[in-house]
Parts: sequence; C-alpha cells; structure tokens
Amino acid sequence: MQIIEWQDFTRVELRVGTLVSAAPNEKALKPAYVLQVDLGELGIRTSSAQLTAHYSAEELVGRQVLCVCNFAPKRIAGVRSEVLVTGVHDNDGKVVLASFDRPLPNGARLA
Repeated sequence: MQIIEWQDFTRVELRVGTLVSAAPNEKALKPAYVLQVDLGELGIRTSSAQLTAHYSAEELVGRQVLCVCNFAPKRIAGVRSEVLVTGVHDNDGKVVLASFDRPLPNGARLA
C-alpha cells in the first residue's frame, strides 16, 4: 500500500449524490446502467456503471451513493461519464455500491 499525505486525499472530491435515474446502457460490452446523479450544487451528472449483478434499475433510483466528482469526463460505451460512482467488488467480482445509512444533503463532501 502506498502512503499518501492528507493534502493528496483532500484533492479528491468525494461527494454524496442521489441516483435520479438508471437505464440499461445498450452500447456497453458488459451489462451496465447509464445513471443520472444529483450532486446538489454541482448539478446532475451522468455516469455509466456495471451494477446490474446486484441492482435493478428501479431499486437504484433514490439511492444515495458516494461519487468522485473531479475526474475528467470520459466516454464509456457511448456515454459521457462525468462522475465515478464508487463501490467495492465482492468475492464474485460484482460491484457493491458504497452508500450511507442516513440521508445526507446532495453534494455533501466526504469529511
């Protein structure tokens, strides 16, 4: 593991967002959703994420997630991905979302 300084960590914009829509990304080689994430003052941003193993599109809507907001936009399977929705791979290599156990304001920064 590489040790970083506090200043390195503060450069990453980790913020709370609420998923406002999720739809299959038909152009993705591996099953994925196109997500719209409400990040409060940062607005609504788009992402493409491989979350289909554990989540239906319907159950994602309204869920709060942790997002990296200051990566440069990247084109993923025809989608301009503007934010990275974070998660962890389980023992089967499927993504489990990083989430919160209490409601938080959209755009709140990880402290």
